[in-house]
Parts: sequence; structure tokens; C-alpha cells
Amino acid sequence: MIKKIIVKTTLMMSLVLSSLSYAQQCDDFTNVELRKLRSDEMLNLCQFKGKPLLIVNTASNCGFTDQFEGLEKLHQQYKDKGLVVLGFPSDDFFQEEDDEKDTAKVCFVNYGVTFNMLATTAVRGDDANPIFKHLNEQTSSPNWNFYKYLVSADRKHVTRFNSRTKPLSKELTSEIEKAL
Repeated sequence: MIKKIIVKTTLMMSLVLSSLSYAQQCDDFTNVELRKLRSDEMLNLCQFKGKPLLIVNTASNCGFTDQFEGLEKLHQQYKDKGLVVLGFPSDDFFQEEDDEKDTAKVCFVNYGVTFNMLATTAVRGDDANPIFKHLNEQTSSPNWNFYKYLVSADRKHVTRFNSRTKPLSKELTSEIEKAL
């Protein structure tokens, strides 16, 4: 019994110290912890400090849902060079599954997504998560699903791409290469 308490206390202390460590090294809008899709695991986005981010609002039942395939290819092509792809499922346009397990199935089973997917969240308006609140202030909020936001490694520049911009398009890939 005492052994279990010591192990749990040690784990909790480790998590707290880890969070404090990220907070001390990260003083920008990515200093947030968000829950991963269909998981209890939290992801502190500060761990990606110094790397460009491609942030995408996604949906499981949209005409653009097949862009998951291109996003995964981007992730595979550029992850070793530093690009971090982050997917944010949202029901702001009423095209996301009601149950998170169904969203996860679309992402992980149907499209083989291996990049980080966060729990379903709002990306527009007053309810938007803190990441999208910042992106919306820097550019504007997404008008539909699969808007892409390329954030520079220093977090000073955000370039917004609409739903029609395909993940593997020359327009997007050339900007990614510049950011790397």
C-alpha cells in the first residue's frame, strides 16, 4: 500500500515538474496543455518550441476529410526536418462525430494518422480553444473545416491557408520548406 502511494506521488511530482519546466521555457501562445484525442494523455505544446507548426481544424464528415491522407504524407515527409502537424477536430461546422471514439476511428483507422490529434474542441468564437483564439487574432477564424495555419518556429508569423489548399500543394509545401 505504501509502495503504491510512493509510486503515485513520484509520478504526480514528475508531471508537475515537467509542466513547470515547459512553462519556464515557453512564453508564447503554445504554453497550454491539451488532451489528446481518445486519450487521458495531455500534450503540452511547449515541447515543440523552436519547431514550425502546421495546425489544422479537422472534421470526420466533410468533403475535405480525405485531406487527412495528405496531412499524414506531409507529417512523414517533414517530421524529421522539424515540422509538427497538429490536428484539432471540431464540430463548429456540424461535421464531426458525436462520439470521440468515432472521430478517432476516422483519423487513426480510416486514414492511418500518426501525427498528434487533439480532443474535439471549438475553433471559432468565444468558445475557441486558446490555440485557435491566438490564431484567429493573428489572421482570422476558419470559415470551414481543414483550414491550415503554418506557425513559424519563433511563433512570430502565422500563414493561413483555406480548405481548398491541399496539404501537398506547391503553395503549402513551399511555405513549409521556407519555415524549416
